[in-house]
Amino acid sequence: MTNQEIPLLEHLEELRKRLIYTLIAFIIFLIGSFIYVQEIYAWLIRDLDHNLAVLGPSEILWVYFMISGVIAIALTIPISAYQTWLFVKPALSVKERKTTLSYIPGLFILFLAGLSFGYFVVYPTVLSFLLSLSEGQFEMIFTSEKYFKFMINLTLPFGFMFEIPLVVMFLTSLGIINPMILSKARKMSYFALIVVSILITPPDFVSDLLVTVPLLVLYEFSVTLSKFVYRKKLKNQSDHLIELKKPS
Repeated sequence: MTNQEIPLLEHLEELRKRLIYTLIAFIIFLIGSFIYVQEIYAWLIRDLDHNLAVLGPSEILWVYFMISGVIAIALTIPISAYQTWLFVKPALSVKERKTTLSYIPGLFILFLAGLSFGYFVVYPTVLSFLLSLSEGQFEMIFTSEKYFKFMINLTLPFGFMFEIPLVVMFLTSLGIINPMILSKARKMSYFALIVVSILITPPDFVSDLLVTVPLLVLYEFSVTLSKFVYRKKLKNQSDHLIELKKPS
């Protein structure tokens, strides 16, 4: 075995360990969420004017697992971020370690903010619009599985997408990306975000618009934050060079 293969195997072993810790945390949170899932279910349907139907006993279990899974994902975000930080920590300077570690609480807060935006803004707006289309024309029957799939499809993606600005700041601080790259990739990024918004929303213009506009705003906000971090990083590097050039 060559000397190059030994560090590679060590990195892979370290990565496997971090993934296992993250998976264990997810399973613990999933079990904990499932214990209280009936109370959570009752809260989620508190304002629903329609009764939810189930097509079989297994559908109830599937719905409970969907709800518990979303909660477990949200609670695992800071754990997975911390495990990622531990994995890349040896390659970072002391200052970079402190900077990147400070991003972890923000990831969790932004994920919750994205879920809240999807649940309290996008989801009720889209649902109200779709119900207005069927008013007086169709008898609406809500199945529990389809209702919660619809809800999760309109809320969970926002949890991840609201983290884009912080992820961009993190990658910029590490030198992986910079605002020039983001500006050059603007057209391609816009196209990708529009495609994503169409795929995760029901096939109507209002839903697409409610998702697309926030995504484009988040992208532009990310570019602005990247510029700020990039300028600060260049200034720190310049100050460091000046300090090195000073006579001792």
